[in-house]
Amino acid sequence: MQSGDKPSARLFEDFSKLAGGALGAASGLRQDIETLVRTQAAKLVNELDLVRREEFEAVREMASKARLEQEMLNARIETLENRLQKLEEKTESQ
Repeated sequence: MQSGDKPSARLFEDFSKLAGGALGAASGLRQDIETLVRTQAAKLVNELDLVRREEFEAVREMASKARLEQEMLNARIETLENRLQKLEEKTESQ
């Protein structure tokens, strides 16, 4: 300790250094834990064979298009069946 330093000032300075070091260590530990959790989560997703959001959205869009096409085809079939029925009725009446 230098001759001009007060003991309480030196104590606070040491405490400040200790706290700064602890915060730095905690920050490093936090990053390590985040990395570990992300790695384990990715591993779990792969093991459970879960679908990624992008894949889900693509399949949902395909299903929506297929549903729309099916509805259009059903309407077309109904129109053709009505036309066929009218033609059959017309030929039967002749």
